[in-house]
Amino acid sequence: MTETTPEPKLPEGLDGNKDDNVTADDERQSLSSGLMARFRRYFLTGILVTAPISITIYLTYLFLTFVDNRVVHLLPAEWYEVIYPKTTIPGLGVIIVVAAFISIGWFATNFLGRLFIRFSEYIVDQMPVIRTLYGAIKQIFETIMASKSTAFREVVMLEYPRKDVWSIGFVTGASEGEVQSHTSQETVNVFVPTTPNPTSGYLLFVPKKDLAYLDMSVEEGVKLVVSAGIIMPSEHKEALEKSSKKTGFFNLHKNQGCCK
Repeated sequence: MTETTPEPKLPEGLDGNKDDNVTADDERQSLSSGLMARFRRYFLTGILVTAPISITIYLTYLFLTFVDNRVVHLLPAEWYEVIYPKTTIPGLGVIIVVAAFISIGWFATNFLGRLFIRFSEYIVDQMPVIRTLYGAIKQIFETIMASKSTAFREVVMLEYPRKDVWSIGFVTGASEGEVQSHTSQETVNVFVPTTPNPTSGYLLFVPKKDLAYLDMSVEEGVKLVVSAGIIMPSEHKEALEKSSKKTGFFNLHKNQGCCK
C-alpha cells in the first residue's frame, strides 16, 4: 500500500479561488453602493424639482378656496344654486372679486362716484380717531400705487446696527421738512426690514453719502430678505448655475457622503 503525501496548503490570500471570491464580492458591493448613491441622488433631485411647484399649487388652491368660501356668503341664494353647484374649478370667487374692483374703479372715475367719495370722506373726517387712521392708510396706498413715486424703487446697503455690519434697506424718499432741517447733511429715508417678515422693520434717516446703492431690483431685495440670504440676486445665481453645470445638478453628488 503506497502512502500519499498531502499537498501543502497555500497561505491565505494566495489561494486563487479565494482571490476570485474576494474580487467578486468587492465588485458586487461596489456596484450596490454605486446604485444606492445614484438612487439617493435621483431621489433628492426629484424632491428639489417637485417640492416648489407642488407647494405653490397647494397654496394657490388654498387661497382660491378661501376666497370662494367667503364670496359664497355674499351671493344671493338663487345665484349660488345656479353658479356654484355646476362649478368644480376653484377660482370663481377671485374672478368675481376682480370684477367687483373693476366696477368700483369705473364708478369712482365718474361724476357721481367722485361725489359719493367726497361725501364719504367728509363723514369720515368728522370722526376723531377714524379720520387719522383712514388718512394714514390712504396716504400710504397713494404713495405706493403712484406711477411716479420713487418709494421702494432702490435697494441700498448701510452700516447698521453698527459699523462694519451691513444691512439691506429700501429707499422710501428724500428726507424733508423738520427732519432735514435738523441735519447738516442730505439725508434719505431708508426702511430696513426684518427677516423673514419684511412688513416690520425700522425707519432710518441716513446721510446719502453713507449709502451703497445696489443694482438689484426691489423684488430681488425682498426675496433676499425673506429667504434670509438663501435666494441670491440673478447675477450671482447665474454664476452659481454655471458652476453647478460643471459639478452636477445642484451639486448633489458633493453631499452624498453626508447622506450615507
